[in-house]
Amino acid sequence: MDIDVISLFEPECGARESECVQAVLDSGRWSDGPMVEAFERAFAAWVGRRHAVAVGSGTLGTWIALRALGIGAGDEVVCASHSWHQVAQAITLAGATAVFADIDYWSGSLSPEKAALKIGPRTRALLAGNTNGHPAAWEPLRALAQTHGLQLIEDSSEALGSRYRGQSVGTFGDVSVFDFSPPSALCTGEGGMLLTDDEALAHELRYLRQRRLADRNSLSLGARVPLQAGMSELTAALGLAQLAGLDDRLSARKQVEVWYHEQMQSFEGVKPPYLADDVQEVHWMLYVVHLGKRFTASARAQMIDDLRACGIETAAYSHPLHQQFFYMQAGDAIGRQRGLLRDTDRIGDRALALPLHTGLDATQVKYIVTTLKDTATNVGAGAAIYL
Repeated sequence: MDIDVISLFEPECGARESECVQAVLDSGRWSDGPMVEAFERAFAAWVGRRHAVAVGSGTLGTWIALRALGIGAGDEVVCASHSWHQVAQAITLAGATAVFADIDYWSGSLSPEKAALKIGPRTRALLAGNTNGHPAAWEPLRALAQTHGLQLIEDSSEALGSRYRGQSVGTFGDVSVFDFSPPSALCTGEGGMLLTDDEALAHELRYLRQRRLADRNSLSLGARVPLQAGMSELTAALGLAQLAGLDDRLSARKQVEVWYHEQMQSFEGVKPPYLADDVQEVHWMLYVVHLGKRFTASARAQMIDDLRACGIETAAYSHPLHQQFFYMQAGDAIGRQRGLLRDTDRIGDRALALPLHTGLDATQVKYIVTTLKDTATNVGAGAAIYL
């Protein structure tokens, strides 16, 4: 089949995006303006939170959130090592210690039961994510946080539109973090958003985000040093345009998921995508398959190379943080050694992300799955794709 490379992700851009960005260019005000405020209001309303604070990225946003919550040197934050955007690295940037707990094998999100085992006298917060769009177990996570007097931070950098117990993701944390870099269904290139219902916390988040033009003559604002981590008017304009078409885009991505599900039935031992009992809807960030027990991380790497040679871009879904050099060398490593996070290691080695975007059609999806099957057979000696 003679095709161009099928990319892992393609942002959807049309006339609305061009018009909004051009309006900012023509205005001459490219930062600290009304477009950011409009994007914040619109996104808060779409998710269902009172306050939104636009930031430069999900990682920067989490760093700001930790500072606003008073979490820093000497404190610990329990989190998962398994993620795409690696928002948990903000814990290190804030000077606190990331304590890695294992994930729920099925959802890929932080396990409340396993997180409870990692809580100690220095623990100040839980950071849990909606992995690849699937909501975490927010009711038991909230109960765990309340029992121990901890802050609950929701990482929604991989999730838009998914619903848990009738509520949208992004509504469960004391502060919730979104990221708008690829492969988000709302893509602005870079950028992110913090959401909260706490007015005092929102005020502190805005203060720490950046020193605004109106503040340049103030001497009192140096009491707490802010970052330069705001969002530009150009990025916000692109975000507003993307948000206006987000519901339609999510619906179109659902059709691509259907094509994948139909084609995946050809694999021996295939299991349907997991949907927890309390979850009404999942919008996947990418289409992720879990390779069988015979596959290793090196075998997955070989499959990625083979698929690329056939014109299909794929990726290892996660490179768990506890397996990365900085955390392995960090001294008294709580949960940072391979083998201590059993399910994280299993999924981290064998999760393979396939393309998912509105630019795909049924023929391309069939080609992706057929090629994946051939590659899996060649590399894995006929092993079933799924565990």
